[in-house]
Amino acid sequence: MKLEDFIHNTGQWLKGTGAYANIVMSSRLRLARNLAKHPFPNKADKKELLAICETIKAAMDEIPQFKDSIFLKIQDLDNVDRQFLIERHLMSHEHAANPEGKALVVSKEEILSVMINEEDHMRIQVMESGFNLEEIWNVATTIDDELAKKLDFAYSMQWGYLTACPTNTGTAMRGSVMLHLPALVMTKQINKVLTAISKLNFASRGFYGEGTQASGNFYQISNQVSMGHSEQDVIQNINGLIRQVIEQEEQARQALLLQNKPMLEDKIFRSYGVLKNAHIISSQETVELLSMLRLGIDLQIIKDIDQKIINDLFIKIQPAHLQKLEGKKLNAADRDRKRASLIRQKIGGN
Repeated sequence: MKLEDFIHNTGQWLKGTGAYANIVMSSRLRLARNLAKHPFPNKADKKELLAICETIKAAMDEIPQFKDSIFLKIQDLDNVDRQFLIERHLMSHEHAANPEGKALVVSKEEILSVMINEEDHMRIQVMESGFNLEEIWNVATTIDDELAKKLDFAYSMQWGYLTACPTNTGTAMRGSVMLHLPALVMTKQINKVLTAISKLNFASRGFYGEGTQASGNFYQISNQVSMGHSEQDVIQNINGLIRQVIEQEEQARQALLLQNKPMLEDKIFRSYGVLKNAHIISSQETVELLSMLRLGIDLQIIKDIDQKIINDLFIKIQPAHLQKLEGKKLNAADRDRKRASLIRQKIGGN
C-alpha cells in the first residue's frame, strides 16, 4: 500500500454512515501511550527517537489490526504529503513539524492511525463515521491490549498512564465528535451552546482540531479531563453532551423549516447554483457553500446528490488534495480553478 492510494479512496469516517450521520460526521478516540524508561519525545535526542520508533514498529508488525497498514517516516515526506495527511485527519500539525524520528502508521480503511513520537511516544487514533464512541472504544481497547502485551507502557498506580502533558494523564484518552451545526449557527444559538460546553469542561474546536477555528459550521467537541475518570465515564459524559447538542440542532432545523422555509431554500439553492457553475472558487467559500448543500440534502430539499459525495468534497477541495489529484504543485490561482472543476465534476455542474 502506498500513500498515493489514499487519494482515490474515501476514508471510512467520510462515508456518511452510522447513528445521526446527518449531524455527526465522525467519532474519534485517541489514546496517548509512552514507553517506560524512555524520555518523552520533547526530551529525547534523535538516536532515542529512532530507537523508540523501531521498538513500536516491531510490536505493531506482530498485531493483526496493523496488517496491510502503511508505515511512513515523516522526514521522508515532502510538505504536500504532510499537509495531505493532516487534511485527512490522520495526523496533527505538530507531528508534521520537526520530523526527525517521527512516523505514522495508517490502516487501509483509515479507521486506525498511530502517530509515533508526536507529543507522546504513541497517539493511537480510531475514527469512524457517525455517532458511535462505544464501538470505536471496543476497537481502541483491543489494540491497546495487544500493544501492552509487547510494550512496557509508562504507568503509575496513583496517576494512571503517564503523558507528556499532565492534562492527559490518567486514562490518557481523548474522545471527540465532529458535528455539523448549521441550523444552530443560522438561528444564532451556537454561542450559547459553546459557552455551556466550555463550562462543562469540554473543548470545542474547528474542522482540523486544536488551534483551528470552526468553518463550514463544523465543530469538534472533546473532553478536556481524563484523570480521575474511567474510560467508560469519559465516553458516557461525551455521549450525554453530544445527544443534547444533536437534539438542539434538530430543533433548530425544524424551526427553520416551519418559520422561514423560503429563506432556507433560497440559501441552499443559491449555494448549489454557485457550486455547480463556478470556475474559480476559494477553499473557504467552498466549505461554507458545501455546508449549506449538505444541510439541503439532510432536509431532503436537495434530492439528487449523495451526502457521501459532499463529505468527500470537504476533504478533496483542500490544497494538498488538489495537488495530489493533479500530480504536481499548484499555486493558489491554479488551485482555485482545479477546485471549481472538481466540484462541477462531482455534482454535475456545467
